[in-house]
Amino acid sequence: MPVMRFLNTCVFDHGAVARLEKTLKGHGVSRPFIVTDPGIKAVGLLDRIIACLGDIEPAHIFADTVANPTEDQAIETANLYSATKADGVIAVGGGSSMDLAKAMALLASHGGPLSDYAAIAGGMRLIKKLPPVVAIPTTAGTGSEVSVGFINTLNNGRKETYSSPFLIPDTAICDPELTLGLPAGLTAATGMDAVTHCIEAFLTPMVSPPAEGIALDGLTRSVGDGALKQAVADGQNKDARWDMMMASYEGALAFTKGLGGVHALSHAAGRLKEKKLHHGTLNAIFLPHLLRHVDGAAPDKFARLRFAMGLKGNADIGDAIATLNAEIGIPEDLKAIGLEAADGPGIVEFALADLAHAGNVRPFDQQDYEILFEKALG
Repeated sequence: MPVMRFLNTCVFDHGAVARLEKTLKGHGVSRPFIVTDPGIKAVGLLDRIIACLGDIEPAHIFADTVANPTEDQAIETANLYSATKADGVIAVGGGSSMDLAKAMALLASHGGPLSDYAAIAGGMRLIKKLPPVVAIPTTAGTGSEVSVGFINTLNNGRKETYSSPFLIPDTAICDPELTLGLPAGLTAATGMDAVTHCIEAFLTPMVSPPAEGIALDGLTRSVGDGALKQAVADGQNKDARWDMMMASYEGALAFTKGLGGVHALSHAAGRLKEKKLHHGTLNAIFLPHLLRHVDGAAPDKFARLRFAMGLKGNADIGDAIATLNAEIGIPEDLKAIGLEAADGPGIVEFALADLAHAGNVRPFDQQDYEILFEKALG
């Protein structure tokens, strides 16, 4: 079974979750606090994880993670972590569960308020070692199991990014079999999150050839070799699920280099709690418009993206992503998922203040985001 030691230790293969008990004991964890969501519990994946604990008893199981985790839940779970005398964390699920687990571990070990640690405020310097965290993804998209950060919507309405090497889970257990029951719609949305990570990380101006190579491999697997379309069409395709989980992992390795305007807009829209918008779906809708908007800014990089995606040399990458979206069932525009023109000014304002704004392939201003929002609105 492959064990990769890159940013962290990652056990990656079909059946990898069987290593959970051994992994926890290796970290000295005897009372793990499990963070997951209602869907994971409902489909039986939580029971499968618990069965792999062996003689280890959980200190507590929190299965109420909301989409786009909030500061209130971070505070609630941090208090529970301390009250139950937990000594480590198991995060099971998609990006929301893993992001909440990181926020919980941060608050439980460092104290609040959460806003002090936001990357935009220079909070990275305040973040030190956390309790051991083992991340078990059940979707292939966010890559939070290996990423240096998390996202949280604060009570002041801001959706903040947190970044530090100490936020990387100690071990990631990536078992593609845990994604075999994922519905086609969620497979598509999370898969496009991974695709967006690979593309935006590759395009950011920061120099990091290793990260760019990893991003291109993830893009080749997911789009060029067709794993995303295959996984959406046949959710039981184990090879496609393996490749998509690897593309997700690689996308997160790559975005240590940075992200860009797609994520700035998606973070800004995702802060609207009442809309309950899926991050991957937002990325998928914004991505083709941004690619058309910046075409010509980095011709050499666009040529390499075309090659990785299996496109002809003169192909419009934005059009290719729009076609892929349509083929896998992504909504056509923002209106289809409940956004309105009136949401635009706030989204633009928060996008300009988002950490990802600094990673655009060329400098963006307010007008750039206004144009992209208007085009994506439909």
